[in-house]
Amino acid sequence: MKMNKIYPNTNPELQTAVQTFKETWNIHVYEKSLQEYGNCCYFLIREDLRKFLVIAAKKDHTFSKDFQGHQIEAGEFIYLRCKMSRKNASVLRSKFEFTNAVLVGKNNSYGFGDRLGNAGPAHLRAVRNSGFIPVLAQQSIRELERTNRTAQEVMDAASWAAFQEGFTEGFGADADHLKTTDHIDRMVKAGFTMFTIDPSDHVVNKARMMDQIELIKAFNSLPWKQLRCLPEDLLQRYLNEKLSLNNLILTPTKHDLITGMVKYGRVITHTKKLADYLASTYPDHPVELELSIDETELPTTPFEHYLIASELSRLGVELVSLAPRFCGDFEKGIDFKGDLDQFGVEYEQHLAVAERFGGYKLSIHSGSDKFSVYKVIGSIKSGSVHVKTAGTSYLEALRTVAEANPDLFREILSYSMKCFNEDKKTYHISAKLKNVPALESLKDKQLPLLLDDNDTRQVLHVAYGSILSENSEGKTFKAQLMRSLEENEHLHEKNLVHHFYKHLEPFLVDK
Repeated sequence: MKMNKIYPNTNPELQTAVQTFKETWNIHVYEKSLQEYGNCCYFLIREDLRKFLVIAAKKDHTFSKDFQGHQIEAGEFIYLRCKMSRKNASVLRSKFEFTNAVLVGKNNSYGFGDRLGNAGPAHLRAVRNSGFIPVLAQQSIRELERTNRTAQEVMDAASWAAFQEGFTEGFGADADHLKTTDHIDRMVKAGFTMFTIDPSDHVVNKARMMDQIELIKAFNSLPWKQLRCLPEDLLQRYLNEKLSLNNLILTPTKHDLITGMVKYGRVITHTKKLADYLASTYPDHPVELELSIDETELPTTPFEHYLIASELSRLGVELVSLAPRFCGDFEKGIDFKGDLDQFGVEYEQHLAVAERFGGYKLSIHSGSDKFSVYKVIGSIKSGSVHVKTAGTSYLEALRTVAEANPDLFREILSYSMKCFNEDKKTYHISAKLKNVPALESLKDKQLPLLLDDNDTRQVLHVAYGSILSENSEGKTFKAQLMRSLEENEHLHEKNLVHHFYKHLEPFLVDK
């Protein structure tokens, strides 16, 4: 191992300490993790199926008491072997700035939801040199509850992943689908920096179906005090102004404006409320805001997007990204269903709106496995994009289990099918149980191919909560699943890297 070539800026004596450790105990060292701080060398190891942080120093060194660990000796060096605990993760962040989440800004970015907490290193390998900034810690409140994880555990996993890969370029942390101030408190405490506001409870989807009398009544009853304007002022502001955006000219009618405000007026005030809460309660905390309006029954029109962005801008709310509801179907875990030409036209229209209000990113929800959409966006070569994925990493974990532990995979799929009708209620999917191939008809070597079948993918996708948490029968698959992935770490990471290369490559066409 020629460590001086990999780490030319590291003290050669400390490189020797790492080599001595490796040879003495024959333990795998994650070579990219080697970092020097003070007179010590820090690196991660894998011992049996567990990972540890090791701090190496000369024998005359006295370790500070901030890291908690067990001291051992070899040759002329001493080592502190530390568990990857919450306490030690906190200390790690205090010493190595790159293990803290940062503001990503309006740069191209990729969200990597990691429901199991072990996919981060592979995510970083896939995204490195792609031009995308990784949003490595990403979890919604719903996902936290279904996986029985804490926001701090998600952040700690991201910090350890960045350290393991020596990823010093910076990563973001997305507190996804936040609906309340309590949600915000939970995620700020864990160090998240990107806050995705989910105002779906405040969208009036029936606005377009209201008759004129009902519509006017709803319009007049909007919270105008919170909107900080009068109804007549709003009408005058948009109806007497030519809305010209590059090659896009918007000509809304009075009916369009009133309908748009009835549908999204309370979305605007709710977003303002949460943005103000963040600013006033945590004035020193780094914050960037995404607004998610994708969970609506009908696509977001360019004018509706313009109206939301314009009103938020007037109210002093700055967005780093916004997720419209695009045409077609963005179902979980499978490719886009719809007219790609229409998507391309509408995407460019939404880009024009985003450019008008500061050039924030368009965010793609649900972004997992939308390969055909990636190609369209990549070909446009304009604006910035954020892609949000989550369940696809879980599915690649199951692909690994199907390859390495077919009996466990059969159990997981069988139980996922049993839970499907209940678990699918909160998801927009089209999978049908009758279309999932019969397990008894498949040989073990055929099981990984099920991860390429749309119905099977969605059945497995929506059941992650039932699989990862204890069910009514007192059974959980999580321990078995995690052990299988730990035993097959190389295969798991190989599958993840390959899968996310496929996600990222379409954006890089002709670049």
